Amino acid sequence: MSKELSKNASDLLTKIRDKGPLVWNFSNFVSMDIAANALLSIGASPAMAHAKEEAKDFSQICKAISGALTINIGTFDPYWQECALEAVKNANENNVPWVLDPVGAGASGFRNKNVEQLIKFKPTILRGNGSEILAVAGLSGGGKGVDSTSTSNDALDAAISIAKKNKMIVAVTGAIDYVTDGNITYAIEGGHEMMTKVTATGCALTCLIGAAIAVGENKALSTASIIGIYGLAGEMASKVSSGPGSLRMNLLDNLYSISTDEIISNVKIRNV
Repeated sequence: MSKELSKNASDLLTKIRDKGPLVWNFSNFVSMDIAANALLSIGASPAMAHAKEEAKDFSQICKAISGALTINIGTFDPYWQECALEAVKNANENNVPWVLDPVGAGASGFRNKNVEQLIKFKPTILRGNGSEILAVAGLSGGGKGVDSTSTSNDALDAAISIAKKNKMIVAVTGAIDYVTDGNITYAIEGGHEMMTKVTATGCALTCLIGAAIAVGENKALSTASIIGIYGLAGEMASKVSSGPGSLRMNLLDNLYSISTDEIISNVKIRNV
């Protein structure tokens, strides 16, 4: 593991806490609470605003104060999709970086259509589990609803292909997380299996990636760094938790209290 990359992660956390970036989120109904609280805990400012009538205003606010947008399709309906398309259109016009989380891609034709429409607007970051990334690549990932039955290793080649084809950064999360721009790939180790027993921990990570790319110039490295920080916070939380309920609470507490020294010593990021 690279101490230089761990130091970059430490510096990123300092930037987030110093700048308190606004992250404008289209987060699903299940994830709104934990996502907003994760952003607050790490030092960012969440805005859960889905109306298309607000898209122009929020994109201009994000442009003015260097914020970011995240789009999570987990509980979309046709109106939400209209709103999301308006949001990403305005984000692109205002050079606001944004993250697409294709929750459950491959599970239904409606979700696939949503992803196909949104990805045409070139998200800065595409983040999904193994099955979702394989589905986006047009492969058969065997996803179970919105859960993943394909590993991040299974999806790494697909992630690299998507990144090269679409000129975007792809993050595929799993037992080992990968972030790639098609040329440079980072591997991140961390987290704990118990995190998969708390709903929407992945969705919360998507919003934290929004905070990372709002303040970090190197978007791929910033994405890898926040994944490493989040995984470490989860590991630390698991050591003092008796189950998923206490893990959720301790995860938020650790995002709030984690130190830069702990990140430098324990975040595991490497070049592949």
